[in-house]
Amino acid sequence: MLTTTAILLALSLGAALWLRPWRLLRGGALLSPLLASLAVLPWLWALPWVDTIPLAMHWSFACLVLLMLGWPLAVPTLCAVAVLAGLLGDQSWEVVLLLAFWRGVLPATLALALGAVIRRTVGAHLFVYVLGRGFLGTAVCLFAASALLQWSGPTQPGMDKELSLVAHWLTAWGDAIVTGMLTAIFVAFKPQWLATWSDTLYLPKP
Repeated sequence: MLTTTAILLALSLGAALWLRPWRLLRGGALLSPLLASLAVLPWLWALPWVDTIPLAMHWSFACLVLLMLGWPLAVPTLCAVAVLAGLLGDQSWEVVLLLAFWRGVLPATLALALGAVIRRTVGAHLFVYVLGRGFLGTAVCLFAASALLQWSGPTQPGMDKELSLVAHWLTAWGDAIVTGMLTAIFVAFKPQWLATWSDTLYLPKP
């Protein structure tokens, strides 16, 4: 599993860098969300290791990073977040590798694909963007990534798979609620912080 994860992560990172994500930083509009992601997310990802609460919630916010930065810039950013979280939590590089792909790159990639499907099938509308990509899309993509990790990884003794899936679903909704709320706020007050947002596309003139 570790080898497969490393290959998939390398392919994703290579494809993202090939698209020259640094071009998205021209003009400086995305610099603030990029720096905020690098400053806040490592601490949230490292909570299970540095927090004394036994049931610390596993945050991702990969879908929010995707909406803010776009896929080419989100992938290297999430990889950097995983490295910083591993350093904060004193974790091995194997853990960092799994964290980068399963909690970061895979949910962001799924969100990119789901966003394209939503835009083609439902259309480009304000509420579709906020509800479909911010709320519902985040919950679906994070749950799918967690379910795939559980399916592909070794089964832990004494763990109920169905109960674990319920836990993943509930955790995904916690992430989705915050992501959806921030997406709605950014659309209203800071649309320039959303690389995936376009006034021309989502706010057509009558």
